Amino acid sequence: MRIVLTGATGFLGRHLLPELSAAGHDCLALTRYPPACRELSVLPRVQVVRADVFDPESLRLHLDGADALINMVGILNESGRKGKGFQRVHVELTERLLAACQDRGIRRFLQVSAVGAGQGSSHYLVSKGKAEELIRAADGLDATIVQPSVIFGRGDAFFNRFAALLKMAPVLPLACPDAAMQPVWAGDVSRLIALTIEDPGSYGRTLVAVGPRSYTLRELVELTGAMSGHRRPIVGLPDSLSRLQAMVMDFVPGKPFSSDNYRSLQTPNTSDQNSLLDYGIRPRSVESTVPGYLGCSPRQRRLNESRKFGGADQ
Repeated sequence: MRIVLTGATGFLGRHLLPELSAAGHDCLALTRYPPACRELSVLPRVQVVRADVFDPESLRLHLDGADALINMVGILNESGRKGKGFQRVHVELTERLLAACQDRGIRRFLQVSAVGAGQGSSHYLVSKGKAEELIRAADGLDATIVQPSVIFGRGDAFFNRFAALLKMAPVLPLACPDAAMQPVWAGDVSRLIALTIEDPGSYGRTLVAVGPRSYTLRELVELTGAMSGHRRPIVGLPDSLSRLQAMVMDFVPGKPFSSDNYRSLQTPNTSDQNSLLDYGIRPRSVESTVPGYLGCSPRQRRLNESRKFGGADQ
């Protein structure tokens, strides 16, 4: 199968492309800057090419002869605060991809969305929901929508970011400490996509991908401290201070936290459904995976704990 992928040079794509390559698919990954992902070009059957995915002519050119398109383009924050960035990346791009597929006669379309899409008031979730509506309403497509929870794995922006914060901060003030999440391993999401891309039984379906259990954000940050060897006191902020922190962070370069993130955290990132199980995938847990890439071995964690109490490593 010849698959064109948008957004595949990001975190999830770096897990998915090896999976698709191993399954025998020919993959064309479109990116604005190929030199930043040279390691993907050495994968068998994978070609990384420079392309402007917002340019209809460029899309039609690269989709010529393809059997399927997988769209993983997404942002967690925008440069402004009015939702225009989310509208452009999540909604307008989806419109252009759907039109290009229809123009080239490509029926198979798979969209990576998010748990909670279309719920709440955040521009992120609202725009994800609008993109899903466009896909469901499109004519002549065999479409599948995959809704993962927070995705973790080597190189992720969740556990690695909190580990870095805990390493530097003596105390961590945490906004929205009770926000609910059900993190899912990138390898499990990639496996689900690889299994469904040729599965007619997935056409017209929305597949949910979540981990084996849910946590509060505070629990996940506490786990991060334990797994990285940097336990710190965590001060859960009340709602008023969480909102204030988000408003201040709106003006910090890179937006490590934003008002839109705050609004997204008001919607549980969890689900009672799990399509991983339908495809025979046993979801991997945070506890069995994250320590392997945060850099603190089980032996080192035991040593750190014993030192706190003046003991020796056993």
